[in-house]
Amino acid sequence: MINLKPGWTLSTIGELAPYVQRGKSPKYTDCSELPVINQKCIRWNKLETQHLKFIHPDQIAAWDSARYICPGDILWNSTGTGTVGRAYLISETDCVTPKVVDSHVTIVRGCNQIDQRYLFNWIKGPLVQQKIEEMCDGTTNQIELSRRAITETKIPIAPFDEQKRIADKLDAVLAHVDTCRDRLDRIPAILKRFRQSVLAAASSGKLTKDWRSLPSEIILEVEVKEPYAHIVQGPTSWIQRSLGEVCDFIGGSQPPKSTFISEASDDVVRLIQIRDYKTEKFKVFIPLKLARRFCNKTDVMIGRYGPPIFQILRGIEGAYNVALMKAEPKIPSLELDYLFLWLKGETLLRYVEAGSTRTAGQDGISKELLFPYPFFLPPVEEQREIIRRVESLFTYADRLEAHYTTSRAQVEKLTPALLAKAFRGELVLQDPNDEPARELLARIAAAKPSQTRKKATRKPS
Repeated sequence: MINLKPGWTLSTIGELAPYVQRGKSPKYTDCSELPVINQKCIRWNKLETQHLKFIHPDQIAAWDSARYICPGDILWNSTGTGTVGRAYLISETDCVTPKVVDSHVTIVRGCNQIDQRYLFNWIKGPLVQQKIEEMCDGTTNQIELSRRAITETKIPIAPFDEQKRIADKLDAVLAHVDTCRDRLDRIPAILKRFRQSVLAAASSGKLTKDWRSLPSEIILEVEVKEPYAHIVQGPTSWIQRSLGEVCDFIGGSQPPKSTFISEASDDVVRLIQIRDYKTEKFKVFIPLKLARRFCNKTDVMIGRYGPPIFQILRGIEGAYNVALMKAEPKIPSLELDYLFLWLKGETLLRYVEAGSTRTAGQDGISKELLFPYPFFLPPVEEQREIIRRVESLFTYADRLEAHYTTSRAQVEKLTPALLAKAFRGELVLQDPNDEPARELLARIAAAKPSQTRKKATRKPS
C-alpha cells in the first residue's frame, strides 16, 4: 500500500514516460560502429561495456533515432531469472559512443517534467523490486517483464521541486552506502591473505621462532632445485623429507552409476563426491558391499579435480570416489592436524596448479606430482604448538569474518530502507509552497498530444 504525503499524487510509469520500448534483436558481428547493450551490461550503478555486442553494418540503418540511448534513459532488464528487473540510469558519458539495446532490455524515457533520478530510484526501490516476479509473464526460466507491466506500474509522485530534493539526497546518502560497501568488500581478501600468511609462517618456522627460544633464526642450508626453488626452508631443528616419504595418498574408487541410490538405508553408505562435500542437496548412496574406500570426519581429504583444484577438505564421512584422495601420515612423528594445515599452504597450491594435467575437460592432480615435493618436519612438540597458534589466529580471523558478514548484511538493508523512506516522503523536508503534484500531472497530460520525444543521440555517420 502506498501512503501519499500532502501535495503528492499517484500515477503510473506510462503516464510519465512517453517512450517505453523494448529493443530489437539484431544480427551481430565481431565489431562495428554501433554497440548493443544487453542484460549483462546492466548493473545498478554502472554499465559494464566489456559485455557489449555489435550490430552488423548491413542492419545499422534499421535503427531509427528514437532507439538510440539518451542521457536520463532508464534501461530495464526485461527477461531472464536473476537478471529481470535490474535497471540502470544512462548518463551523458554513456552516450559519447551511440548505443542501442537488444530485445531483452526496455528503454523507459520519461518526460522532461519528471526528474529521471526520482523515477529510477522508484524502480530500484523495494516496492517494485519485491514484486518483479509477480509483474512478469512466462515460465520460470523464461519470465518476461512486458511493456504493459512497466507502463501500468504505479508510482507516488511528489511535487517537482521535492522530487529534485529527494533525488539529490539519495545521490548523497547512497554514495556513502556504496563507499561503505566497497570498503567492507575488501575484508574477505585481507582475511584470505592473513590466513595464508599464518600458514606460510607456520610451515617456515617463523610462527614458533620465540617458542624455540633461539637467539636468531637459523635457516637450513640445503640446495632446493626447480620446480621447488620457491620453498622457504625450516630451522635446523626441522628434518627435511619429501612429501611422499612422510605421507601417503589413497585414491577413491568409482562404483558404477547404475548402482547409485538416492535414499539412505541400513545396507547403503553415502558416496562422497567433490561437488557435494559441503551440501546435503546432492546426496548419493551406494550398496555397502560396493564401497572400497572410506573416510571419517578427522581424515584429511584432497579434491583432485577442479576448478578449484586441490581442495583440502575435512569433516566428511562415508565412501569416497576417484575425485578424492585421503592424505595419511606414514610416520608417527607427523601430526595429522599439522599435515592438514601444511597442505593448505599457498606455495604448494601454486606448485600443484603449475603441474596439473587436463583430463576430460578438467584440471587434475596425481599422487606422483605430490610425492617429491620438499617437506620440512618439525619436532612433534613444535607441531602441536604450531597447531595451537594457527587455530588461535584462525579463530580471531573467523570472528572478524563473522563481524564482516553481519555488517555486510546490515549495509545491504540500507539502500532499500532509504529508498522506502524517500517515497514515504520522510527523507527530505516538504515545502508547502511547492506546486502540488496533481497540477504537474495535469500539465503533463495536457502536453501529451503535442509531446515531442527527447532528441536522441545522433547515429554514427
